[in-house]
Amino acid sequence: MTSTPYLRLGTRRSPLAMAQAEEARRRLCEAHGWAEEDVALVPVIASGDRIQDRPLAEIGGKALWTKELDAWLAEGRIDAAVHSMKDVETSRPDSLTIAALLPRADRRDVLIGAAGIADIPAGARVGTSAPRRAAQMLHLRSDLHIVTFRGNVATRLAKLEAGEAEVTLLAAAGLDRLGQGDVGHRLAAKNWLPAPAQGAIGIECRSDDERVRQLLAPLDHRPTRAEVMAERGLLEALDGNCHSPIAVLAEAQAGRVTVNAAIYSPDGSERITGSAVLVDGEIAPLRKLARDMLARSGPAVRAVFGSAA
Repeated sequence: MTSTPYLRLGTRRSPLAMAQAEEARRRLCEAHGWAEEDVALVPVIASGDRIQDRPLAEIGGKALWTKELDAWLAEGRIDAAVHSMKDVETSRPDSLTIAALLPRADRRDVLIGAAGIADIPAGARVGTSAPRRAAQMLHLRSDLHIVTFRGNVATRLAKLEAGEAEVTLLAAAGLDRLGQGDVGHRLAAKNWLPAPAQGAIGIECRSDDERVRQLLAPLDHRPTRAEVMAERGLLEALDGNCHSPIAVLAEAQAGRVTVNAAIYSPDGSERITGSAVLVDGEIAPLRKLARDMLARSGPAVRAVFGSAA
């Protein structure tokens, strides 16, 4: 055992965030031949974990998941931070860099409480705080009612069990990482598109910390990076935020990335779809796709997106 860990990994304290940090530590140790104690996990309570009674979009957006870890990186209290990339803002400080993206897990959503969307009882309540999930569900089933569900996986499952809603939706990757992969019905990703970067774990460090960047480099999975950056790139081109119902799936294969996306009005009544193919990390097709989708959108959709550049 080293007297001082080679790396201090910051993470949120939630059970899922800790499971993700454990995976990052395991991969680091395997890559460098380290013992587990050579990588210290440093938990922090994020603002997003403390505030559970309001939708994220109302209280500060995705920054509530990252700001404490950002501060600890800046202060040198940790060497790197482990993030669920779905929860990381598209615009990040130049002083920080996503140095590694781990191989992407299952990017699908899981429906819990019914065997399929068509099997949800008429007029049932759907527990979710995600505008994407709410809009997608209402687009398919306008008879359903959305009720706000916030909290970690255990909290949301407890709310469902307590009868606060008839069904809810959770990320398959999160359930798998918590050993609860047998819960619910997985929705086909091509029909029910996921959130940008869903299922991906990123490790962020200071841009000028060459030692840490080199230690993290062996963990970076190129196909995952291509997919995640394409999905985040489209979100940025759409000027999307926590109020924006956007669903997107990028698939990397043989140097090309195929992007399929849908944007919605918050009530699900309007759905605009589009696709693009990227080669060698190009950005222009994403901007073109964003402009095209917004041009075909009505006022209710454009109200929750910016103007595509």
